[in-house]
Amino acid sequence: MKIAVFSAKKYDQESFRQWADDSLEFSFFDAPLNQHSAGFAQGCQAVCVFVNDDLSKPVLAELSAMGVGMVALRCAGFNNVDLAAARELGLRVARVPAYSPEAVAEHTVAMILCLNRKLHKAYNRVRDDNFALDGLLGFNLHGKTAGLIGTGRIGVATAKILLGFGMRLLCYDIKKDQDLEKAGVSYVPLEQLWAQSDMISLHCPLTPQTQHIINDHSLAQMKDGVMLINTSRGGLIDTKAVIKALKNRKIGHLGLDVYEQEADLFFQDLSGQLIDDEVFKRLLTFPNVLITGHQAFFTQEALQQICQVTSDNLLAFKANRLIGNEL
Repeated sequence: MKIAVFSAKKYDQESFRQWADDSLEFSFFDAPLNQHSAGFAQGCQAVCVFVNDDLSKPVLAELSAMGVGMVALRCAGFNNVDLAAARELGLRVARVPAYSPEAVAEHTVAMILCLNRKLHKAYNRVRDDNFALDGLLGFNLHGKTAGLIGTGRIGVATAKILLGFGMRLLCYDIKKDQDLEKAGVSYVPLEQLWAQSDMISLHCPLTPQTQHIINDHSLAQMKDGVMLINTSRGGLIDTKAVIKALKNRKIGHLGLDVYEQEADLFFQDLSGQLIDDEVFKRLLTFPNVLITGHQAFFTQEALQQICQVTSDNLLAFKANRLIGNEL
């Protein structure tokens, strides 16, 4: 079976060659999937895509017309897929529901520690032989209150780490995790989480209900100087509202591994180009903002799991059987 793999970087190619089933024939394309690049899938029975590929109805229709029967997501999120259109066209869609949740959780905590203890600033100072501590003052995580929005596998992994720091945890999710409750976390209404949390970390999927869950109204309810971390999906945050909150000191620290308009930026080297996104450039001007380029998932273990589960999903489609990862 032939599969067109879009948004395929060198590490993707190496991972699939190492861990995917040998009976699958992959063609790798660095280009993202959209209406302009969909033709690369000609002659393929499936496409393999990532978080910023365009799987809107027009693209899906073009793929279906070429004989593509499956969309294999090598990620957990599927907000970029028009599932109704896929069903209408008879396209099967499968995802990787979980791949090393600890990878994202650990990156989340790394951002918290880096922002709090200003490790990025300290690193640059010492390289310039500046060993002064002025401006590097942090705070103890022990005894502070963290609010987690979403307690799926990544949220649970994050909660376990933060509990190890001796933090009080407030959580919000439509479904409570009983093991977390036994460990001492409290599920509370959003209003209480906003008001009492010293730091807030987002771990929920992007849906119409969670779109811009961080906005002017929710920010106004938070503590002054709150730390905000997002390693989930960029659309959870109204970036312009966050910039205002940074300017008026409502947000004391901001850590982003995702960005609402990241499709034109992330996963590519733009160091020799001018970036036209003025909102993103404005974020970079704040000394208390730390941005990484959708890197939280990026560990050896996660890449292996992504490739193996994606391979299993494709083999299930080839054999006309269900595997439990279909949407």
